[in-house]
Amino acid sequence: MTLPPHSIPSQTTDTHHCEQQADQLNSQCRCVSLNREAMHAELWQAQDDTNLYRMIMEERPHLFAESAVFVTDSSIKKQREIITAVESVIALPAYQERVLAYAPDAAKFIPKAHSVFFGYDFHLSPEGPQLIEINTNAGGALLNAIVARTQKTCCDLAVEELLAQITCATGADNPEQAFIAMFLEEWQAERGEQPLGSIAIVDENPESQYMLPEFILFKKLFEQNNINAVICDPSELVFHEQALWHENQRIDLIYNRLTDFGLEAAAHESLLKAYLAKAVVVTPHPRAHALYADKRNLALLTDEAALLDLGVDAKTRTLLLTGIAHTVSVNPDDAESLWAARKHLFFKPAKGYGSKAAYRGDKLTRRVFGEILQGDYVAQTLVQPSERQLEVENKIVDFKLDLRHYVYKGRTQLISARLYQGQTTNFRTPGGGFAQVIVVPCRDNKNTQPEDCENSL
Repeated sequence: MTLPPHSIPSQTTDTHHCEQQADQLNSQCRCVSLNREAMHAELWQAQDDTNLYRMIMEERPHLFAESAVFVTDSSIKKQREIITAVESVIALPAYQERVLAYAPDAAKFIPKAHSVFFGYDFHLSPEGPQLIEINTNAGGALLNAIVARTQKTCCDLAVEELLAQITCATGADNPEQAFIAMFLEEWQAERGEQPLGSIAIVDENPESQYMLPEFILFKKLFEQNNINAVICDPSELVFHEQALWHENQRIDLIYNRLTDFGLEAAAHESLLKAYLAKAVVVTPHPRAHALYADKRNLALLTDEAALLDLGVDAKTRTLLLTGIAHTVSVNPDDAESLWAARKHLFFKPAKGYGSKAAYRGDKLTRRVFGEILQGDYVAQTLVQPSERQLEVENKIVDFKLDLRHYVYKGRTQLISARLYQGQTTNFRTPGGGFAQVIVVPCRDNKNTQPEDCENSL
């Protein structure tokens, strides 16, 4: 086993200067706040009462950050190039054959739907953006569409000139309509011109989920577009008469927020049977997770010999090898070398999600390391996240940040940031949470016109 350092091309002088400008904004532009009045108006319009506002702003006070994040357009461009490179390899039959060999049985079923809301998560290192993982049921897209319209931007005079050059073009002009179009495209891939009448937003015990407010927002969005919608636990679904039912409502499409990615749990049997019988459209579906989000896939995507064997061209190989945090599958035979290199590694369960059972190597005990060796884990080169400074309760506080691209069929629909402290994103940090991304232009700045970043994406 080897853990080679990345060979990342050095940045040009112009790009380096632009990155310095973004760093300056992230450290000095502290007067950026969540417009709570605009948030209240947004949620009142969506929900017709104050309950949703209370759920978010009072019960989940750290869901939305008090600040936006500044990122250069050159960094965003590189992230999109990395996403395109990943998508091109995943489309290869030889790649799919390899990763499906260790996938659950449900992933062998080939639906026509693509799957909604792929999440490509990046850390911004001094050497450039690094992809750290891909998710196939990435939450927060609809919440971030609201954040982009309700975070109010202002800065001290020292950085006012830089702020005047920003652009907010990090997604679709109307993300809600883009999301509806995406769900309709998923439906039409399976059912053609047949009308989409009903959607079930499915997660285990949804009333207890931290992201329940987003489920409610999606329900309202579907209903506003003449689609019946219900939020439910999978145990509430029944498969009979070649259809999937929630009480007396036949369900056409499942918006799947479950973390049982292969639908292997006994409680999900009705949903799985209906899916395999083509009685319901499921998105995102098990095959998408197997192709994109199993952490072992990152080991394949950062293995140059494997990429050569798959026939991946030189340009794409370079993008992958320099743009993805190097990853290897944990093998007990490599215990000695992994332990020796642990301070530079991050250990993640292959089928995990979020920060569940993930460990920074420099925090590991021998006991936990032994459990990792016996589990199904990958080891990833530790890429330190970049930082954002904010003033919280009259104190200057350092936050870590990562970026997420919400992607459909290889195209970014929306980009958001997450601010946090500690090991991983947790939505528990005062001042932290989802944040709007504001793009700092690196080229042709003289003719750039400032945009209203409160009202554009």
